[in-house]
Amino acid sequence: MDTDKRLAYWRANLRLVGACLLIWFLCSYGFGVLLVDELNTIRLGGFKLGFWFAQQGSIYVFVLLIFFYAWRMNRIDREHNVHED
Repeated sequence: MDTDKRLAYWRANLRLVGACLLIWFLCSYGFGVLLVDELNTIRLGGFKLGFWFAQQGSIYVFVLLIFFYAWRMNRIDREHNVHED
């Protein structure tokens, strides 16, 4: 694999990691801490949405991000011909 292909693969990987970290940060810190008062005006299953994000929502989002990362990384591996089959 030449240098340009390696750099393209690495950039794709870093973009994916950056996007996942941004989503994780927004859900855990943004929704659970910074915007909790605004989100508490909305109810989800009888609980205030800010409380839900602080206690459970960010965990669910994190688990979903793990599965999304694995799925998307498999596609990136195939696009750059570095997959393991």
